[in-house]
Amino acid sequence: MAYLNIYKDKLKHNFKYLDQLFTSKNIDWAVVSKLLCGNKELLKLLIDLGIKEICDARISNLEKIKKTNPEVNTVYIRPPAKRSISKVIRYANVSFNTEYDTIKLLSDEAVRQNVTHRIIIMIELGDLREGVLGDQLLSFYERVFELPNIEVVGIGSNLNCMYGVMPSEDKLIQLSLYKQLIEVKFNTKIPWVTGGTSVVIPLLLKRRLPAGINHFRIGETLYFGNNLFTGKTIKGMKPDVLELVTEIIEIREKPKVPFGELEENPSGEVFKINEADYGKNAYRAILDIGLLDISPEYLIPKDKKLTIAGASSDMIIIDLGETNRNYKVGDLLTFKVKYMGALSLLNSEYIGKKIT
Repeated sequence: MAYLNIYKDKLKHNFKYLDQLFTSKNIDWAVVSKLLCGNKELLKLLIDLGIKEICDARISNLEKIKKTNPEVNTVYIRPPAKRSISKVIRYANVSFNTEYDTIKLLSDEAVRQNVTHRIIIMIELGDLREGVLGDQLLSFYERVFELPNIEVVGIGSNLNCMYGVMPSEDKLIQLSLYKQLIEVKFNTKIPWVTGGTSVVIPLLLKRRLPAGINHFRIGETLYFGNNLFTGKTIKGMKPDVLELVTEIIEIREKPKVPFGELEENPSGEVFKINEADYGKNAYRAILDIGLLDISPEYLIPKDKKLTIAGASSDMIIIDLGETNRNYKVGDLLTFKVKYMGALSLLNSEYIGKKIT
């Protein structure tokens, strides 16, 4: 069975790197745990690093975190659905919000549960996902400010999540200015400007982060050590916390070109023949993993001589070239995985997870 290795020492190394980075800049930060898909063992591994605050977009995951360690500050990082309000109040100390009607329901439920629920108002900075438009922010905040058992502890934004709009100094200065406007208008204090995510780390490293941004939410860079501007590994971080291991279940020398009448395959693809491949053969290895588990575009073979020829629901085909390079049935092939691929694997009950 294919499985995913999770290297705890490398994860710990990356956590320490980030913790030292943010501490040196007097910036608070939280870990985003949604990649782990609620796996209890992996969530405990995360908590044992000494993390004080964890963000997730699934309330069931925050419930598991609270049951593992009630002292961890939990943050629900998408606007709550109305039917999940009760659980959001119970298991999330903080939630991201953009809709007044939803916050009113949170207020009502917080009163019923006799707690104060903290919220962060998300502001639209151009990527067109969640967020209140800037020219509506003051009137929006004024209505929220009047609600009982609700405390606004921050404003925030998301960039690069929907259309790939990248963060810039100007956009983050704009976010900081919204905080100042609210504080002056309502004679209040907003502790957090949570404008930092993994994609903003390069600005911090280049000393181009506006001073007002004082909170980060980090997922991808913790697990992959990557600079999302350059695609390279940040110096001092580990890129291979996660590694996919698969098994070869068949090796055969076969024609490079399929024979027979071609139509769409179950994925809706029609194979395009390269005429230069007519009459040529190649050794092909079949792996015990398929599209049900991961899209091949998110896989990078550690053996750089290998190429991915294609995939079906349950199998991935590897082109070994004109020789089989001494591979045999039962051998293990390892892959680096990209973020979205790791998300699929960690969400699949068919893929083993091994902490090493």
